[in-house]
Amino acid sequence: MAKRGKKAAKRIVIVLAALAGCVLLVFLLLLIRSTGKVRVFMDQEGNVMPNSLSEKVFVEINGSRQGMFIQSENMDNPVLLILHGGPGMPEYFLTGKYPTGLEKNFTVVWWDQRGAGLSYDKDIKLEELTLKQYIEDTIAVTNYLRERFSKEKIYLLAHSFGTYIGIQAVKEAPELYYAYLAQAQITSQVESERLAYDYMLKYYQEKGDEKTVKKLAGMEYTSKEYQRIRDSVMHKAGIGTTRDMKSIEKGVFLESLLSKEYTLKEKINIWRGRALLKHSSLEQTKWSPDCDIREVVPEIFVPIYFLSGAYDYTVNYQMAKDYCKEIIAPLKAFYTFENSAHSPMFEEPERFNEILVKDVLNLSTYLADD
Repeated sequence: MAKRGKKAAKRIVIVLAALAGCVLLVFLLLLIRSTGKVRVFMDQEGNVMPNSLSEKVFVEINGSRQGMFIQSENMDNPVLLILHGGPGMPEYFLTGKYPTGLEKNFTVVWWDQRGAGLSYDKDIKLEELTLKQYIEDTIAVTNYLRERFSKEKIYLLAHSFGTYIGIQAVKEAPELYYAYLAQAQITSQVESERLAYDYMLKYYQEKGDEKTVKKLAGMEYTSKEYQRIRDSVMHKAGIGTTRDMKSIEKGVFLESLLSKEYTLKEKINIWRGRALLKHSSLEQTKWSPDCDIREVVPEIFVPIYFLSGAYDYTVNYQMAKDYCKEIIAPLKAFYTFENSAHSPMFEEPERFNEILVKDVLNLSTYLADD
């Protein structure tokens, strides 16, 4: 008996040592993949491209230290500020797997909003994370970029929940923007969610996945239980971040860890910030029945371009299209990406760039849907 006990203890020690070794190896690999150094633009001879810019910069924005990645093959190009979604979900790290090519024709600014990613601060207070503050921050970042790059105006590209902030910032300060670009424009997220829920019930029924059908049918689409499984069932149905991304753990979480341009601490802060913002008033606003941007912004005084994936149920495609028809603007256009879900700039980057270069920069609508 004593001999068997010693053997069992020895096996446990070996297993624990192996586990510790694996943890150490993963940690070392993460460190190697977390240099925090930003990739630069090189010409065919291997030299840094003249007048290019590739940096990670931190700026004081309305009393808060906030970070952003700025990428440009030519700093004389127009400035494009990108508002990520979430709230609290930076997107720059996804460009490693899904290069956008936007930096060829724009000086692209991937700003991590207050409390998110590079802009996370352990001492930040939830009461600071309000819609009003985010609108003010967006305008302040815009003015920083206008001054730094000597531009009269810039272009604003908002994505998902970023569109809820972006369209209101443009409404408040239209004189700062050449145009507003909305990728997956939010209207009423509660209404959008009902349509997504109905779509998924039908999708999984047709697929014969009775387990998922039973799970979905047993909960309300407004419930916390639904929120816990929402991302998983959406991505498996091909209506999540991208059409081909079947797992948010592999497609988003793993990609954030593999990015070389965030340090290990900054990578941890991406997810600390995301968790923090989930408890903010911004998240509550997102799911409120009173949150309807169609009523908040029925009219806007800059040209607007809506770009949506046909398979987007994260933010409903048809609702965004209907809103584009309804909103009053000096110029407006809607573009359907037939092979995309929630992120056309990652899924169909060539067409996305073509639209920005041929239509947006020329304030035209030649490539828009009929």
